[in-house]
Amino acid sequence: MVGFIGGGAMAEALLRGMLAQGLAQANQVWVSDIDATRTSYLGEALKVQTTADNNDVLENCQIVFLAVKPQVATIVLEGLKDRWTKDHLIVSIMAGVPFSFLKQYTGPARIVRVMPNTPCLVQAGAAGIAGGPNAGTADVAKVQELLSAVAEVVVLDEDSLDAVTGLSGSAPAFVYMFIEALADGGVKAGLQRPVAQVLAAQTVFGAAKMVLETGEHPGSLKDRVTSPAGTTIAGVAALEKGGFRGLVLEAVATAAQRSAELGGK
Repeated sequence: MVGFIGGGAMAEALLRGMLAQGLAQANQVWVSDIDATRTSYLGEALKVQTTADNNDVLENCQIVFLAVKPQVATIVLEGLKDRWTKDHLIVSIMAGVPFSFLKQYTGPARIVRVMPNTPCLVQAGAAGIAGGPNAGTADVAKVQELLSAVAEVVVLDEDSLDAVTGLSGSAPAFVYMFIEALADGGVKAGLQRPVAQVLAAQTVFGAAKMVLETGEHPGSLKDRVTSPAGTTIAGVAALEKGGFRGLVLEAVATAAQRSAELGGK
């Protein structure tokens, strides 16, 4: 059975994806959260077992996702100390919280860290995973199987997870901002808002799909669109003048640094 300690947006995204792909059965899933409104919603919407007591999750589930905010990790784990067994496989999605910290509270449990992102909700996520204390290759493979139904999964070492957090973990927000800005540009150019938003979102989706399916460098794909003295190179020049690439690079690096700070690094 699969359990979630913390029933926030990321937990819901992962859970919905797993249920949609048949990797978990709703009546065998437990979710705990201190927010009664949240547990009521998840229970009604997804038909999962819900509770306010984190111990219920440990008692009923062998695979336990730690899905609380990093800022409350100490409080949550203190309340569960000495209750973990070697039969528990912990999947921590807490950004920045290292294995060394988790190990202090979880004893013999096997631990795998995961950094997913919210597009897991529509089975189009990206996730980095790393095996940690007591976890064997089979444990990492099991977590990879669970996540692969909702995300493109990359197995890395722990030192790379802060970078994953800054990139795929945080970047959906950056992309949403980009889509919104593209749509605003379309409106400024004369399109109706609903039309502009659909065109903007589909363009981002299609461009991303081309990168993934062709395997070509994004720069090469960009160059194919930029005809000499044409409309696209004029737009590219405007982006470069505004420092577009430098700002995106800095956003990812800043988010990665914040992940490290949350882990006390």
